[in-house]
Amino acid sequence: MSKAVITCAINGVLTNPKQHPVPVTPAEMAASAREAYDAGAAVMHVHFRMQEEGLGGFPSWDPDLALEMCEAIRDACPGVIINQTTGIVGPDVSGPVACIRKVKPEIAACNAGSLNYLKLRSDGSWAWPPMMFDNPVEKIQTMIDAMAETGAHPEFECFDVGIVRSVNMYIENGMAPSAHYNFVMGVASGMPCDARLLELLTEYKREGDPWQTTLIGRTEIWPVHQRAAELGGMLRTGLEDTFYLPDGERASGNGALIEALVQCARNAGREIASPQEARALMKLGGG
Repeated sequence: MSKAVITCAINGVLTNPKQHPVPVTPAEMAASAREAYDAGAAVMHVHFRMQEEGLGGFPSWDPDLALEMCEAIRDACPGVIINQTTGIVGPDVSGPVACIRKVKPEIAACNAGSLNYLKLRSDGSWAWPPMMFDNPVEKIQTMIDAMAETGAHPEFECFDVGIVRSVNMYIENGMAPSAHYNFVMGVASGMPCDARLLELLTEYKREGDPWQTTLIGRTEIWPVHQRAAELGGMLRTGLEDTFYLPDGERASGNGALIEALVQCARNAGREIASPQEARALMKLGGG
């Protein structure tokens, strides 16, 4: 079986840095990325946060700030692959596009379909006002075009089975030359984090195209990580996706989470890909 490509999702969007150990500043992001890199991560999936006092829990689309953050990570982690977020609600994608053009990431996440983004509290009330994460085809095409312009490889984020099947149609239609699937499991209104479903998803994707999982939750995600490793997928975790280690302990940072994910790969008899080996496995320009 091929070596395992490990991605660290280092900070995510909206998580309150006063409550959780998510990095916000360029220096914090570089230090956290280095912990993950030393543990085995070849890819860093990054979100950009506002830097003003008290606003570190909110996203920023300042391209100069985005470049500063990514350059700090690149300097701290020689050869690392940057995977840039592009997720944004609404039709205006000028912010993500400007960051793609400035950062020139090797990979950029491309949300591949729309989702009613919902979550309930224990009493049945909404955890937040029901929200549509809108990703119509025209918006997706704009993102793909910006990625093609800069040489970024699109990673298609799939929140549901129909979105996986839509990605296949994007390729057949000529919207993008190839697919890199990311099965997002654990969002309350999307696909559940279930190893049985994961086995089916690998049958719906295009044969030969790389895939990975993004598993959101607590300890229930770790058996699914293990199954993804056994099925030959690329692996991802980090403080964007979970705060919990397999034993239920809270993670002190990204390094501990990546160490646990590397163990899943090794349990499956797989070695860990270096950044250059990851480029080849993902069919990136430098591979």
